[in-house]
Amino acid sequence: MKYSSQSVALPYFIAAIGLFVGQIIFGLAMGLQYVVGDFLFPEIPFNVARMVHTNLLIVWLLFGFMGAAYFLIPEETETELYSPKLALLMFWVFLIAGAATILGYLLVPYSTLAEMTGNNILATMGREFLEQPLLTKIGIVIVALAFLFNISMTMLKGRKTVISIVLLLGLWGLAVFFLFSFYNPGNLVKDKFYWWWVVHLWVEGVWELIMAAMLAFVLIKVTGVDREVIEKWLYVIITLALVTGLIGTGHHYFWIGTPQYWQWWGSIFSALEPIPFFAMTVFAFNMVNRRRREHPNKAAVLWALGTGVMAFLGAGVWGFLHTLAPVNFYTHGSQITAAHGHMAFYGAYVLVVLTIISYAMPLLRGRAANSERSQVCEMWAFWLMTISMVFITLFLTAAGILQVWLQRVSDTPMPFMQVQDQIALFYWMRLWAGVVFSIGLVTYLVSFFVKGESKPLITA
Repeated sequence: MKYSSQSVALPYFIAAIGLFVGQIIFGLAMGLQYVVGDFLFPEIPFNVARMVHTNLLIVWLLFGFMGAAYFLIPEETETELYSPKLALLMFWVFLIAGAATILGYLLVPYSTLAEMTGNNILATMGREFLEQPLLTKIGIVIVALAFLFNISMTMLKGRKTVISIVLLLGLWGLAVFFLFSFYNPGNLVKDKFYWWWVVHLWVEGVWELIMAAMLAFVLIKVTGVDREVIEKWLYVIITLALVTGLIGTGHHYFWIGTPQYWQWWGSIFSALEPIPFFAMTVFAFNMVNRRRREHPNKAAVLWALGTGVMAFLGAGVWGFLHTLAPVNFYTHGSQITAAHGHMAFYGAYVLVVLTIISYAMPLLRGRAANSERSQVCEMWAFWLMTISMVFITLFLTAAGILQVWLQRVSDTPMPFMQVQDQIALFYWMRLWAGVVFSIGLVTYLVSFFVKGESKPLITA
């Protein structure tokens, strides 16, 4: 580490990995509930398991983003963090609030939890991905404001770079758009319209800025390519991401009661959304091919390249498959959507957080890179998780295609539950792919404890 305050990132990364494990455990439980309907019922019904699974995903990625910011901002600004104590305090506030919320989901009926946490004062609960109680949402805002204050003050007193500015724009955008989670209009069309301002404009808007900044930072460090070259690519990528992603929100407005012009705007601009992800893939490979140094952390390079490829496939290709209005008319809400969601989140955000962790954790533990044995173990984890995610996506895609045909296209459409019985084989296959993913995650955890001789950093 160049700056001692970068060590604040360590607990954030550890918490992120721990919550990631929890997310996968509940994902496996849900996968089994798809084929064994009364598994864990009534202790953990499907709707609760799904709520915990998706909320853990969001929270552990936020921990990863904050840890990444606390690690890279001091290096980018060439100054110590404004207040490491504030960062550690907010870590514990966020972790305790998150753990209490998950326990609330598991131990208290959701309606009772709503009564206990003030939902009658300001109704914000009950919406997908935004199920958090009012008190938790307020806590998230407090943590976000303290975090942004800390990062912003650090930037104001230090060097300003393109990477730090893009990262800060993304983080401020994340906080601003989360405020729409407090807006819960009585009109259902308006509710869904502004609900997407959190969900879509996070994952297909400002989060892409965060991802691009994190990826650019790691590539500068592991390749030695001139900062000016990488920053030019960064400008192009974030411009494409914002132009296509913001107006591309319209692909969520096709069937919720909005004006018909959204079918044109949403189709056209969301069809362009794969372009920034393709640019990111080209960017990552181009920078690695032009590298001016052989960095000893080969695992971090693999995670970085994997981010570009898998983000393009998951968010780009699988998003395009069902984003045009005439196609989406038949596919929306099917397992094709689930296939896209799994690979997109894994490729774009899970992998970029694991990339920064792979690069930063050895430095936080006092070495330039982990041992060869540890890196081999880590790279095995990458391939196990990535290949199994590809199969999860393919199995869900096959299930979705058959579901659409049997339920919506066929001359004799079948009821929903009968169709679920027909595609159960794909759910079993998805479950076993999930087991392999879990093995990959365990292998990843083991890589942190594999001993061996670490190599020094070779500078250009």
